[in-house]
Amino acid sequence: MREFAVWAPKPERVRLDVDGVAHPMTRTEGGWWRATVDAMSNSRYGFLLDDDPAVLPDPRSPRQPEGVHARSQLWEPAAAAWTDGDWAGRSVEGGVIYELHVGTFTPTGTFDAAIEKLDHLADLGVDFVEVMPVNSFSGTHGWGYDGVLWYAVHEPYGGPDGLVRFVDACHARGLGVLIDVVFNHLGRRATTCRGSGRTCRRQAIRGARASTSLTPALMRCAAISSTARCTGWSTFTPTACG
Repeated sequence: MREFAVWAPKPERVRLDVDGVAHPMTRTEGGWWRATVDAMSNSRYGFLLDDDPAVLPDPRSPRQPEGVHARSQLWEPAAAAWTDGDWAGRSVEGGVIYELHVGTFTPTGTFDAAIEKLDHLADLGVDFVEVMPVNSFSGTHGWGYDGVLWYAVHEPYGGPDGLVRFVDACHARGLGVLIDVVFNHLGRRATTCRGSGRTCRRQAIRGARASTSLTPALMRCAAISSTARCTGWSTFTPTACG
């Protein structure tokens, strides 16, 4: 059994869709909705608000295999195939940092393709690879600064498993990894505004956008996602923070 939760203070009813089956959710304190259901480790899921038939992704989704507007997918960090158990980090002071954009670093634009070039960076004397934002954004190509989902790794790059392989390969070569993050706004195609109400600002050209300065819930979500990206999770319970 897995517990799912979503912060949605505006709707009168929220349902959880897991692999095409809708389950009722219970409203709890502070605008949260919760449900505990059976789900496989790779189940696809999302949320239905009121009578809208559209299944919305989890704003705190661990994976978006079909893009930021499709159902989310569970992912088990504890099952990741790490081999860097002896990695103890390295000092940033005096280090050489190479900024890398996964999408344009190689013709293929994936984590796996970038791994093939890491020996070259190590030979150059690079100490750290600073990866430009890798969280999910709308479309295939972009700089990553219009991210939509903070926890999900951009699938065209290789998704969360691809990021694990990349970081693992960097550590095997003595390279530290830094990741750029953008927490002060979400991309214009974010779906997190639906159901949250107070977190959105209406703009004539781009429509509703979420601002992390408007609610403690979003600010806390940003802080937790940063910690998760750095330390990983031993267990993962999807909890939306939109």
